[in-house]
Amino acid sequence: MKKPITLLFLSLLFFTCKKDGQKTETSKDKTIIETKVEKQDFAIVIHGGAGTILKANMTPEREAEYKAKLEEAIRVGYDILKNGGSSIDAVEKTINVMEDSPLFNAGKGAVFTNEGTNELDASIMDGKTLNAGASAGTTTVKNPINLARVIMEKSEHVMLSREGAETFAQEQGLEIVQPDYFFTESRFNSLKNIKDKEKTELDHDGKTAFYDPNIKDSKFGTVGCVALDKNGNLTAGTSTGGMTNKRYGRIGDTPIIGAGTYANNATCAVSSTGWGEYFIRGMVAHDISALMEYKGLSLKEASRVVIQEKLTELGGTGGIVAVDKNGNMVMEFNTAGMYRATMNDKGELHIGIYEN
Repeated sequence: MKKPITLLFLSLLFFTCKKDGQKTETSKDKTIIETKVEKQDFAIVIHGGAGTILKANMTPEREAEYKAKLEEAIRVGYDILKNGGSSIDAVEKTINVMEDSPLFNAGKGAVFTNEGTNELDASIMDGKTLNAGASAGTTTVKNPINLARVIMEKSEHVMLSREGAETFAQEQGLEIVQPDYFFTESRFNSLKNIKDKEKTELDHDGKTAFYDPNIKDSKFGTVGCVALDKNGNLTAGTSTGGMTNKRYGRIGDTPIIGAGTYANNATCAVSSTGWGEYFIRGMVAHDISALMEYKGLSLKEASRVVIQEKLTELGGTGGIVAVDKNGNMVMEFNTAGMYRATMNDKGELHIGIYEN
């Protein structure tokens, strides 16, 4: 009688033990199987803006320029992560490369306001602490993402704007430039073209109201980066010159935590680009994280729901890049194109511009 009992005990022990990365637990009414999750040690994703970016309108030389700069930028962050650096450093230094390039609507390549000035916004968020920093409407800070970081790390505030933000930047020893540093002929021509096409009409009070027929495509080129480091920490950052021909001190989604930028180690890191007013109304970056946290959606599915359904139904255009706590990467957009790139812990590089 002892032998059958011994065999039964061994059989039960075998089927309840961990095997090939799986754990099986039995109960009266169900069997639960946990499969070991594949996780990357680190990952990084960047964007250079979304909009009507068509291959038919792009010369081979210009396309090569964008791809080269995207690769240069992402490799800076990749090297930091590969060598055990923080995701905060990787995001900041990666965005610096794009801010220093006239190709993108951030830093050196910032678009012009209606008054012919350049007003820059940026934000960064640490997924480990949920601390964040943002700046808005600056005109003399060479790299706004650096200002966002020092606001996060060296002030008690989340967002500073305009002259106050610039004073803080000076006190922190950041590089200050003359406003004409941001002048680029192509961006200035874009402003002139939009003004030439601008239509005016009178509202009921007899005041002049302005309508920009190209408003949907007048804000692309915003840059952003999300990263996961070897310590499991997520960071998101975004930097922009805003919308061409913007008036009245307009500020978009980029410096708004939860709209343009969001990071949480429990879920994901997200950076947005597109028509900022709609990203603010939909709190797009945080909404993706919330769907993961509260509904258990994957990063891929949460991003699809927010961009392809919720944002689109609201009337907004644009996209996001995101990475989750396991290193899964997503680049989701509802426009004709988005400048973008990814690198995983194996060093595999993907660069994209157009829809496919």
